[in-house]
Amino acid sequence: MTTPQPKLFAFYGRVSTEDNQDPKSSRSWQLTRATTLIQPHRGSIVTEYFDVGQSRSLPWQRRTQANQLLAALRNPQRGFSAVAVGEPHRAFYGNQFGLTVPLFAHYGVELWVPEIGGPIDPDNEAHELVMSVFAGMSKGERNRIKLRVRTAMTAQTLLEGRYLGGRPPYGYTLRDLGPHPNPAKAADGKRLKGLTPDHETAPIVSRIFAEFLTGIGLFAIAEGLIANHVPCPSAHDRARNPHRSGIAWSKSAVRVILTNPRYTGRQVWNKQRTDEVLLDVDDVAMGHTGVMRWNTRDKWVVSKEITHEPLIDDATFEQVQAILQRRGRGTGGQHVRQRTRNPYVFRGMIYCAACDACRASTTTAMPTTAAASPRNTPSPIRSHIPATCTYARTPSPTPSTPGWPLPSHPIASNRQSPRSPTPNP
Repeated sequence: MTTPQPKLFAFYGRVSTEDNQDPKSSRSWQLTRATTLIQPHRGSIVTEYFDVGQSRSLPWQRRTQANQLLAALRNPQRGFSAVAVGEPHRAFYGNQFGLTVPLFAHYGVELWVPEIGGPIDPDNEAHELVMSVFAGMSKGERNRIKLRVRTAMTAQTLLEGRYLGGRPPYGYTLRDLGPHPNPAKAADGKRLKGLTPDHETAPIVSRIFAEFLTGIGLFAIAEGLIANHVPCPSAHDRARNPHRSGIAWSKSAVRVILTNPRYTGRQVWNKQRTDEVLLDVDDVAMGHTGVMRWNTRDKWVVSKEITHEPLIDDATFEQVQAILQRRGRGTGGQHVRQRTRNPYVFRGMIYCAACDACRASTTTAMPTTAAASPRNTPSPIRSHIPATCTYARTPSPTPSTPGWPLPSHPIASNRQSPRSPTPNP
């Protein structure tokens, strides 16, 4: 009697950071379940595909190892005739089973899961129902994890004022507060962190608030800091801000400081959120991608008590917010603000391509009379180079000089950039 040949399997598993599990131990127990399933059938695992750090919400085509497994199905010399999954909750999410199993059937590769006790029959309604239930449970589990994490972080911020990570705001640095309160994290050597004033940048924060309350505008504050050779936030801490240019202060950097409640000594969380949007609206099967968006101030979670040394008091912060809100509505009231020296019409629309800092005031005004009509020749646009520019300045030529603007100080008009501020009306 001929001994049957062993059945060759590929193993697929997945673990992500959202599961809070060690990848090594997670792989071990998933592989053990798959091996226990196939051993009675003389099955042997000859290759593995195991995704680490990838969310279950990603479709198989966007997971690194799962995509390689799908590519192997197309290869007649793949070396295996079936795939064993140790944990369907981790393999399939939402409608992924219905989108994936037809590929296995098309290429004649069996899909084995412990919950079925063997290979899935694509034509068996009971098998399809069971797998659909597990995929739905996987989606529900992920949503519960997200809810638990958000609820815990809200409580830790609101009631405990705990620092939950991320870059410390400009004006602060981190200090050690002892072992982490979570015993498991403390066993791994993790420490609890807190904010403490930075002796170099904390006075700059106080200066920005004080100047703003005297009527100096955001652009003018930025120009003054540049003129005084004060490094901007990303230049001061290059290690934590490698994604930013670090060239000079901008209006947006000043505004971020003026609107940050952390300077009152309170901890803040949920200033941003991650929205899941379709990667391709014409192909829903490609799944979603995360997009970071800013929350409105009413969605922020602010600690009830002061948790670190404040740089300004509550009254100062609220006064600044009231001024910013009035300006946003276009009703400045009696508060007169000092902006740049000249009211340039094209302010915020033309930028310095050399240093990217000279954007507070950039051009002289175009004529507003009938001379500016299409039938007439408008006055030439003269580039205005602020004295704060760190690049060499050359004598300004006359408006009739060819080659305007200055070659040594190139001007990039209407430049589209993530760092470009919104032009003022």
